[in-house]
Amino acid sequence: MVELVAEKHVRYIISIEKKKDSFESVVMEHLRMNGAYWGLTTLDLLGKLQVVDEDEVISWVLECQHESGGFGGNIGHDPHILYTLSAVQVLALFDKLHALDVAKILWDCRMRMDLFRETFGEKLIQVCCLSLLHQLDKIDVEKAVNYIVSCKNLDGGFGCTPGGESHAGQIFCCVGALAIMGSLHHVDKDLLGWWLCERQVKSGGLNGRPEKLPDVCYSWWVLSSLIMIDRVHWIDKEKLVKFILDCQDLEKGGISDRPDDAVDVFHTYFGVAGLSLLEYPGVKAVDPAYALPVDVVNKILIGS
Repeated sequence: MVELVAEKHVRYIISIEKKKDSFESVVMEHLRMNGAYWGLTTLDLLGKLQVVDEDEVISWVLECQHESGGFGGNIGHDPHILYTLSAVQVLALFDKLHALDVAKILWDCRMRMDLFRETFGEKLIQVCCLSLLHQLDKIDVEKAVNYIVSCKNLDGGFGCTPGGESHAGQIFCCVGALAIMGSLHHVDKDLLGWWLCERQVKSGGLNGRPEKLPDVCYSWWVLSSLIMIDRVHWIDKEKLVKFILDCQDLEKGGISDRPDDAVDVFHTYFGVAGLSLLEYPGVKAVDPAYALPVDVVNKILIGS
């Protein structure tokens, strides 16, 4: 079996920042905060976070904060709850959450909770962000749980809104939020576990919905959910490991969605994170709900 070319993935991630004036980087500049989270978390999982300039990263992250309290995807861009979570996660990696104005972020999150209650399935983003900031008690947890439960379908999965089609990405958001809020008892674990394990195809990879192609990123969305509901033993782990490793660029580093496709930092992160969930040697443990290294989450939540 092909092995993880960790050092090449580290060099690939570092090279992305050096190419920030390239066409690909310019057209994706609005997602730079997410890209920073994906790349830096990958480095941490591989034990190489020290290769970046910590002060430079933190300074840039703080410059992306909007007067509303939320963060934009880059300096001068409009704030969004997804970028805000990525900013919090990046600062968490460096143990710098104390640099945040938590009151401003709390106001922004609570406002978005009200705006999105009936239209968007972004509960995990808000719940995860507030939990990392020790502010989960500032929202109506019961209402958040009730909304997520209303998105549950007859197949055991969850949609983006009530009645929406079950999708592995949204299932992760809903299951993760319920896990953080201590409400996993609302999940039919056997029924959902069956739906999720059915996402594994002959190649060993996982897809997000029935009859779709496998994609490395679902090594995270599906696998993390299976772990949270204690049904990960229902899939073939060895075949999934092989699928992820076959998606590597063995010469230049990086991981793609499927074998022989172009690599990107998004799939590199979720491929490495998937290997972490599969306890691949040399990769640090990742928390399936918070999508951060376990040691980072433990330091924030329990101080160890």
